[in-house]
Amino acid sequence: MTLTKPPGPADQPLLRVSNLKRYYPIRKGVLARTVGQVRAVDDVSFDVYPGETLGIVGESGCGKSTTGRAVVRLETPTAGSVIFEGTDIASLSKGGMRRLRTDLQMVFQDPYSSLNPQIRIGDLLAEPLIAHRRLDRAGARARAAEILQVVGLPTVYLNRYPHELSGGQRQRVGIARALMLEPKLIVCDEPVSALDVSIQAQVLNLLKDLQGEFGLTYLFISHGLGAIKYISDRVVVMYLGKVMEIADTAEIFARPRHPYTQILLDAYPEPDPRLRDRQRIIVEGDVPSPAKPPPGCVFHTRCRYAQEICKTEVPQLSTGGHPVACHFPLAAGTPAVAAAS
Repeated sequence: MTLTKPPGPADQPLLRVSNLKRYYPIRKGVLARTVGQVRAVDDVSFDVYPGETLGIVGESGCGKSTTGRAVVRLETPTAGSVIFEGTDIASLSKGGMRRLRTDLQMVFQDPYSSLNPQIRIGDLLAEPLIAHRRLDRAGARARAAEILQVVGLPTVYLNRYPHELSGGQRQRVGIARALMLEPKLIVCDEPVSALDVSIQAQVLNLLKDLQGEFGLTYLFISHGLGAIKYISDRVVVMYLGKVMEIADTAEIFARPRHPYTQILLDAYPEPDPRLRDRQRIIVEGDVPSPAKPPPGCVFHTRCRYAQEICKTEVPQLSTGGHPVACHFPLAAGTPAVAAAS
């Protein structure tokens, strides 16, 4: 089977997210009046290039999943633009968005809740092709069998229901369903977080193999640094709805420039037992509420480098090869461990 590789020169982004915002109103009283807003995503910008994997990492509640859902228009952006191959997704009608669905797919976190438990696997996979009038039912069924083998499952699974499969097998079905329409971009929202560690590795390897074989582009969302490090070409670090830092994966892990990234990496389990007794950074305080984010830099309430300007002025994401949103970024070229000591 052949899937279409995303067209266009490599120096042109397939997806461009600019100043994306997603706010949720807080309503109170009998009249349900809006008394505030939860700033789940607040002025997020990044590019995704054809054939690459852009990882988005951060703590739970940082807005990474909401960002992914806004990219595929499962959430309607409050402001900003999501440009996919020159088309602003945020401005499309339902009909226009329906046509774009063939190029833009999503793999969800929970492989069980994302699959209809009353429909057999074969019909689940064939449904997108029938709905978009690509093939008749017989042709769609044959393509489903082909795709199922691509993701490493035997065709006998076509007649099974989701509850008859393990978690890893269900996630493979979720990936197969995303591949059915030959998409150019797949948003992977925590695709391995609900799986056992050994199964996580299998699914990550499958995603990498599919990308190499079919020229896929991924937006990979995860709170697990191990998965991000393994699969991503570049990484976006988010905190409280904002982008803190963007860089190549190797650069992020070797030389983080934002204090928050430094803390994330310091909390990452060290695989070498001889290095596990080093002193770690102690982070004080809790993550502020996105309904009442602190003024200035949203991280200043927990940052050990914060100064007065951090409390009043929002740092802008710098330009260049390693953008960082910090008034006092860590020195370029300083290793993460050395900077933390």
